[in-house]
Amino acid sequence: MNRRDAMMRLGCAAAGGLALPSLLEARAAAPSKKGTADSCIYIFLWGGPPQQDMWDMKPDAPEGIRSQFKEIDTVVPGIRVCDQMPLFARHTDKVAVVRSLSHADNNHEPSVYHMLTGRKDPTLVSPRNPRKRAHPPNFASAISYFSPPSAVPSNVTIPRPIGHDGVTYAGTYAGFLGPKHDPLEKLAANKSNEPAAHPDVLPPDVSLTRLQARNGLRTLLEKQDARLQRTGGSDLDEFRDQALRMIATPTVREAFAVEKEPDKLRDAYGRNEYGESFLLARRLVERGVKVVSVVWLYIMPNGGVANVWDNHGGTAGLGGITGYAMLKEKYCLPPLDRALSALLEDLSDRGMLDRTLVAVAGEFGRTPKINKDAGRDHWGAAQTALLAGGGVRGGRVWGKTDKQAAYPTENPVSPDDFLATIYHAMGVDPAAMIPDRENRPHRLCDGAPVLGLF
Repeated sequence: MNRRDAMMRLGCAAAGGLALPSLLEARAAAPSKKGTADSCIYIFLWGGPPQQDMWDMKPDAPEGIRSQFKEIDTVVPGIRVCDQMPLFARHTDKVAVVRSLSHADNNHEPSVYHMLTGRKDPTLVSPRNPRKRAHPPNFASAISYFSPPSAVPSNVTIPRPIGHDGVTYAGTYAGFLGPKHDPLEKLAANKSNEPAAHPDVLPPDVSLTRLQARNGLRTLLEKQDARLQRTGGSDLDEFRDQALRMIATPTVREAFAVEKEPDKLRDAYGRNEYGESFLLARRLVERGVKVVSVVWLYIMPNGGVANVWDNHGGTAGLGGITGYAMLKEKYCLPPLDRALSALLEDLSDRGMLDRTLVAVAGEFGRTPKINKDAGRDHWGAAQTALLAGGGVRGGRVWGKTDKQAAYPTENPVSPDDFLATIYHAMGVDPAAMIPDRENRPHRLCDGAPVLGLF
């Protein structure tokens, strides 16, 4: 038994008087429906996608609330989506549409944090929301903690983490679980003062042979070690070993070679950053990566970052166009329709969908009322999320909202419940304990998995 495990067991024993009733209750209600996922692809539509204009349309709502898009039928009778997603409409038999995801915050920063960690922190307001080691881990790093060591990284974030103007958002890495469980990040957040975690490629002047030599390895990891020392990192020998495995293992390096895929398949996903990221996600989970987080954003012509699902309209860097015009642009619905449809079909054709959970969500939904710029504003009270694969039954709708898609009226699902459902699909107990930097135990998640989805 290593020191961490010993401390965890002692900590849990010390907390037993407080935790035993709830633990016994949880055991008595042990779920009979099991997830089957070995991996998860989480597509995060940063900004907040409008449920009324995508997959919870209300055609009978009054003008000014009713979408400017039309509903279309899908392959599942009774499930209808917007006319901007005709390719996705062919795959609703694979998807559970969760229309009742809800929380109480309308601000980006605390909502992102809540959706990714299952924790609330209303103090996280731009720009005062950098990620810190005192924070709890996001769900991907928590799954890494419960995963056996491997030459393949446990979690990867592509194409870059959430962040802008020098700040990488809280909730996007391992927090108090330490650098060992940080995601491999291909790129740093746009204009961030913080480098990407776990770089995966060699500098141009470092060959693989040199990497494997002691001096080459020391040179390559010197800056990373210094950063770990500053942030209180520990287990540096283990971290060095992990970094070397990730960089040197052919499986890892080869996974990023999207250009090896057939042209026809690359065309199906879309020859853009979104399509390439979805295809890369499939390649990564195919090679054993546990969680791939795909962050949807857009680098504007002026170099700034836009969370384009935040479709208020009137964004100067996007030409000041309306919110509905944004949705029809090259950075919103068209590439999502193509890439998501290709991903679902590709996973299904390869026999991977049952072992791969696909989750799609943002930090919140949008207001029922259409604003003066023909867009919608922030709305935490209701959003629609998607789940597919990993034991989730497709071709169904979970939850219901009112006539304006403003509030859940049946089967509300909190961000905590949503993450607990992902944990359950991945075979991780949401009630399990994780240690902070002082080895104090914390419950992984306070939510309950939505077992009716399985």
